[in-house]
Amino acid sequence: ELQGVLQALKQSPGMQNRVGIADSLKMGDLAVEMCQTDGVQGVICLGVDFMAESVQAILRKNGCDVPVYRATAQHIGCSLAESAEGDAYRAWLQKESRDNTLHVIYINTSLETKAISSSVVPTITCTSSNVLQTLLQSASQVPDIRILYGPDTYMGHNLQTLLDVIIQSPDWTDDKIQSDLHVDHSNASLQRLRDNLVVFPQGNCVVHHMFGAQVVKTVREEYDDCFMTAHLEVPGEMFEIAMEKSLSGRGVVGSTSDILNFITKKVQESAASNGSSGERLRFVLGTEAGMVTSIVQSVQNILSETGSNVEAEIIFPVSSEAVMATDDDTMQVVPGVAGGEGCSTAGGCATCPFMKMNDLDRVSDIIEMVQSGSKDTQLASHLPPNRLQGRKINGQDATDLGSEAILYMRHFMQSKQLPDELISKITSAR
Repeated sequence: ELQGVLQALKQSPGMQNRVGIADSLKMGDLAVEMCQTDGVQGVICLGVDFMAESVQAILRKNGCDVPVYRATAQHIGCSLAESAEGDAYRAWLQKESRDNTLHVIYINTSLETKAISSSVVPTITCTSSNVLQTLLQSASQVPDIRILYGPDTYMGHNLQTLLDVIIQSPDWTDDKIQSDLHVDHSNASLQRLRDNLVVFPQGNCVVHHMFGAQVVKTVREEYDDCFMTAHLEVPGEMFEIAMEKSLSGRGVVGSTSDILNFITKKVQESAASNGSSGERLRFVLGTEAGMVTSIVQSVQNILSETGSNVEAEIIFPVSSEAVMATDDDTMQVVPGVAGGEGCSTAGGCATCPFMKMNDLDRVSDIIEMVQSGSKDTQLASHLPPNRLQGRKINGQDATDLGSEAILYMRHFMQSKQLPDELISKITSAR
């Protein structure tokens, strides 16, 4: 509901640059653009706490001193980010660090975690879209590099599985690796990278954890004829189904943008080949259900442009624990009461309980507080956590240290090379 309203609002006159729907990395950039082009005096960040914290830091680094408000005064957590905030994660980094070690940390973590990590071992952030290329480029520039990946255990194991499949497949020759994967790599170098990739063993997202054994069994038995999609964060069994399908062009594994591009491409191909005939394409969505809004928008645009009657059915894997039977003949099953909107740890609606703390009523409340000039203390409770203010780590400003890993990633995204400063830290660290 919230994304749908925001999408419609974005199309309204004068609102194109005042509404942004993006991932946690792009949020900060959009906020800066809003300040610089439209002169906004405040930003509402609809996400979890670490996202609001990052948006605030990026705004300040770009000279935009405006407040960032969270949807609620309550703590908006993230199970994945919090798995890296305890002593166990720092202890793991210290234990596994060797010569030529690089820590690749998922962007969905707090600024404090990034700062502490950078104080222990050279660190660069990654997204689900660029994580594989980050690993490949790192191993290209430092051939004997040791890479610590965290905190998302499922994603790390899936990356290991992906490398294993490529290495073991006779179809992936050195020439194919260099043309389709990375120009500087071969089977031998990928094997070395695989051997030196160490994954944090205790971190996961509660949403992607829902794609468990029962869901996988149902997908294999009842939806084998469908296109399969799987985010890098889902458990290995679901990932492997989509990877198997990807070998024949009927599946995709990767980021949400990879999944969206795959579905868009299949609908475009069907629209072009079938004209006005009504083919139905079925996709199993192995990720958080919130991305369905962007899928619907993409499909609608294709149908509008082509005049095709192609249909795209999105299937959400649901565990039997997530629904309950009723006596109503018109609606024989409903979301399980105990599961909360049909969610369960065995597999359910795949919506994030933390992200759902953001809703239209809370957005309206913040707007009213700002317009009415509510007491500073009331609005202050909606500001992001500021755990790094005034802190120093190893003599360096903690906020700067936390931002360092993000800046390294931005450099990589722009130049396709890890920055010399980071390479120097990796090769000189002991």
